Amino acid sequence: MTHPSRTGGQILVDALKIHGVDTAFGVPGESFLDVLDALHDSSIRFIINRQEGGAAFMAEAYGKMTGRPGICFVTRGPGATNAAIGVHTAYQDSTPMILFIGQVGLDFMDREAFQEIDYRRMYGQMAKWVAQIDRADRIPEYIARAFQVATSGRPGPVVLALPEDMLVALAAVADTRCYQPVQASPSAAQVDSLRTLLAAAKNPLLLLGGGTWNAQACADVQRFAEANDLPVACAFRFQDLLDNAHPNYVGDVGIGINPKLATRVKNADLLIAFGPRLGEMTTSGYSLLASPTPAQQLVHIHPDAEELGSVYQADLMIASGAPQAAAMLAAMAPVAADAWRHTVAEAKAELAAYQQQPPIFQDGSAPLDLWQLVQELMAAAPKDTIITNGAGNYATWAHRFYRYGAMRTQLAPTSGAMGYGVPAGIAAKIIDPQRTVVTFAGDGEYMMNGQELATAVQYKAGVIIIVFNNSMFGTIRMHQERDYPGRVSGTTLSNPDFAALATAYGASGEVVARTEEFGPALARALEHTRTQKLPALIELRYDGNLITPNATLETIRANAEKAKAAS
Repeated sequence: MTHPSRTGGQILVDALKIHGVDTAFGVPGESFLDVLDALHDSSIRFIINRQEGGAAFMAEAYGKMTGRPGICFVTRGPGATNAAIGVHTAYQDSTPMILFIGQVGLDFMDREAFQEIDYRRMYGQMAKWVAQIDRADRIPEYIARAFQVATSGRPGPVVLALPEDMLVALAAVADTRCYQPVQASPSAAQVDSLRTLLAAAKNPLLLLGGGTWNAQACADVQRFAEANDLPVACAFRFQDLLDNAHPNYVGDVGIGINPKLATRVKNADLLIAFGPRLGEMTTSGYSLLASPTPAQQLVHIHPDAEELGSVYQADLMIASGAPQAAAMLAAMAPVAADAWRHTVAEAKAELAAYQQQPPIFQDGSAPLDLWQLVQELMAAAPKDTIITNGAGNYATWAHRFYRYGAMRTQLAPTSGAMGYGVPAGIAAKIIDPQRTVVTFAGDGEYMMNGQELATAVQYKAGVIIIVFNNSMFGTIRMHQERDYPGRVSGTTLSNPDFAALATAYGASGEVVARTEEFGPALARALEHTRTQKLPALIELRYDGNLITPNATLETIRANAEKAKAAS
């Protein structure tokens, strides 16, 4: 049924409601004023951010948490370039997202008008689809396609440019139906082939990762692992696809992988890679599996048929969404696991040993024991607590030592983007205000999007932010000491008083410099976020020499100097 004439902005907002949008993130701009006006009377909550990078990260986190496209609005030119980091993260993380960009008017196009960019060219390699809507009467068609593309197959970001004059034009046009994500399913023959390979295996390993997962898919794949006594590992930053307390969970395959787990991946005679792309981080620089033909027999299940065989030629390649494949595997008749049943307990014991207090803290000389802090956090926080982080060495304490609960308790970028943790944590608390949300952020990480603390205060998002302050870009310093020992350049930071800064924003802030101070500070932060509905920040001040659980900067430098002298 054709509606009476509406402006393009109103047609767009009406379309978003039809597709189930309840929340959008963004920074306002004069290039999409008619959309802002249409949002005024809508049921869609528009979260105002302080920088477009933060807005895009929040939309990406929404997509991860809900499985529905995160919606972001930014203005042309500088707004669009700021938002690019979130689009790139959504692409590499296979997260559904739609970015709307205000654009110059059609009558100004191709003149390098004020802040004009051709977004098809700019975003071409980091989005599933980039388009510009030139006619108001085609808005419903473009929006429906955007949702379809963002959620079908391998999920990812879509970018739509909105010329300013198109948004104020009137059109009488019918709305569309709500989108329906499309995913392939395994054939019965493929499931039979997988079962045959599993029955012949002596040392199999199940590796989970990637997009399209939901709670039912996680429950189904758990049933499959239990029925076949399979050890289960999770790919880089997908640690919450199986409760880490489950007997079959044996660790994460990513940066800083447990060496014994890496050996198990290499020595597996059957690797069932369910969902991950098998990219650089998950394969330890493509070393755990040889390319293009792995030594292990490989079953690769992934929602995008074009991904299958692109790097690794698997013995069995199945194009399928996670829910579709997991349901069929859960229903599969189990095989006799006598040959490998013992490996589950062995690998679990290896994980427990790897998560023990590292040697750098065992002599008690360090005033602040970061390992002990993680233990206290796990003891105090509810099991369904959401942990977010961005990029940096500090994230090791979350990845290696924190035990994640069921999906969705981890939000972290596989793209390795710095600045993700704070906006993701705030978005998580806005989306699910009843859950506890804790953000791990390095001092460099925090300063990239720390301004979004104002957003948290404005929307009463009581996230707890733990800032790891060692006054350096720690990951780069570690690499410097390894490759250019003693030649520190560009990695030293002069930081603000993070606790005082948080207080200035309207949050609570505390400084912790000793292990015994953390527990009480955490208790106060949990109480503050629960009762005041406002964020709390705990700044950890510690010796930057304690750069990794396995080695200090001094050790890394000494080893590098020794190797240099020997050569």
